[in-house]
Amino acid sequence: MTREKVKNFKEVIKKANSNIEVKKNDTAAHVGRSKVGTPGRKVEKTGSQRISTGPRSDISCTRVGGVCQPKRYICQGRYLRDKCSGAKTRQCCTPVGAWSVLCAGHHNNRVRACDVHGCGAFNSKRGNGLHKAVDLVCDDYGIVNAPFSGTLSGPVSRKDRAGNQYEGVKLVSDVHCVKIFNIRPYRHMGPASRGQALGYLLPLQERFSGITSHLELQMCDGSDPSHFI
Repeated sequence: MTREKVKNFKEVIKKANSNIEVKKNDTAAHVGRSKVGTPGRKVEKTGSQRISTGPRSDISCTRVGGVCQPKRYICQGRYLRDKCSGAKTRQCCTPVGAWSVLCAGHHNNRVRACDVHGCGAFNSKRGNGLHKAVDLVCDDYGIVNAPFSGTLSGPVSRKDRAGNQYEGVKLVSDVHCVKIFNIRPYRHMGPASRGQALGYLLPLQERFSGITSHLELQMCDGSDPSHFI
């Protein structure tokens, strides 16, 4: 092989190697662009996030004496959310008087009428504010029963604007949470069945002459309990 042919052969090899390097660079650039992704395109990450589908059955509603139905239907009591399976438009209709009678010896939960010290209905005027509870007529030292099955979760107390102290107990279930004032609880903790004796009513006549003896029933969230009693 002559010197000129050897020179030409080396130039051919050099050009071939150069083409191979160009192809490698193009391939690397293409791979890099594919990792970045197309601008403006949203990438949805599913991961292991759980999607809430709501209750799988109506047992949470039927357990409190309610019926699951479309909310467009009339409910004589009160609708509760997140207690029914299926569409969100299905809600739990609880009947009027879904709770048992609190005061032993009474046939129903009678709301205290107006007397010289005020009225016992929810949102009644109390000084410059509103009464965010319901007063139920009871007998002095009468037994007070649990309106529903749940758990006693400790003592509660409050003071009115005049500095009068009111003692009671909190009762909690999967659905409801109430504070019952003006009673002396037998205990403050543990399970309680519907209709079970929780304590006895403390007399108010000594401090408020002419007042109707009553307990004070307050929802923990400040809502109106009238639909349940």
